[in-house]
Amino acid sequence: MATVLITGGTGLIGTALTQELLNRNYNVIILTRKKRDAAYETASRIPYPAAHLSYSTWNIEEQTIDKDAIAKADYIIHLAGAGVADKRWTKKRKLEIIDSRVKSSELLIKALKENENKVKAVISSSAIGWYLTPNPSLQSGEGNQPRKLVESNPPASDFLGTTCQKWEASLEPIKALNKRLVKIRTGIVLSNEGGAIAEFVKPLRFGFATILGSGNQIISWIHIDDLVRIYIAAIENEAMNGVYNAVAPAPVSNKELVLQLAKEKRKNFFIPVHVPSWVLKLILGEMSIEVLKSAAISCDKISETGFSFLYPTIDTAIRKLAAS
Repeated sequence: MATVLITGGTGLIGTALTQELLNRNYNVIILTRKKRDAAYETASRIPYPAAHLSYSTWNIEEQTIDKDAIAKADYIIHLAGAGVADKRWTKKRKLEIIDSRVKSSELLIKALKENENKVKAVISSSAIGWYLTPNPSLQSGEGNQPRKLVESNPPASDFLGTTCQKWEASLEPIKALNKRLVKIRTGIVLSNEGGAIAEFVKPLRFGFATILGSGNQIISWIHIDDLVRIYIAAIENEAMNGVYNAVAPAPVSNKELVLQLAKEKRKNFFIPVHVPSWVLKLILGEMSIEVLKSAAISCDKISETGFSFLYPTIDTAIRKLAAS
């Protein structure tokens, strides 16, 4: 079976993707700075024969990479990048977020140029932070539904928009190597293992459903299982090329998402609480702009490839998460 080389393989998406690839009999190599730490981190979450999963080293700062891993790979899935929401956006942190994406791309391209390989395609993560979105008041999710943004829409000039531009541009040299390049602009990922759901569940333990700001801002989300399936589709469908939005067909307001989750987790035993935008700005700083941003994003392009969502609506996604 084909071998998939994954960067960022120990993160939320990488772990789920690795497990599903192994389930489908792919061989997986995870690129990591420290093989022992990565193996320990994934061992409890990926119970699969070691023969199908291995680890190789790379160092983005030093621009070094295991040449054997490149030689073995049939496909590269590039997920590496410092967590956008992990820390407050200081000047230093912003640089880390951009450099971790751009320099890792440069290292992969350098390795592909300098070493014989059989890589057919590179599939890279990106984000819907790319998009220049309307004012949240224009995307209330009520009455006239907002027009969804598509892959050809222009990028935003804010920090995440600029980051996504540099991120995606750093991969363009892949095309000159006669390899298929797919970029997956991912929405808010719903998973029990981390991400947005974990943050919303914390206050629910005390009976509070925390609605951010007005709660009217539109969230374009995707269940982790569907996201993983999109990456695998990008491997197996040779017609896939270019940029695709990885979002479910039915975006929802922040309020709707939180209340749907609260009802599933607490039935009627919860109290909706609005967290004012000024409080979010005080706590999160510039990052609060992203929390309060509306983003109604289209999934038409990925659907037109024949991809079918297992969880197209928020109620189906939340029910699945609650049952897991």
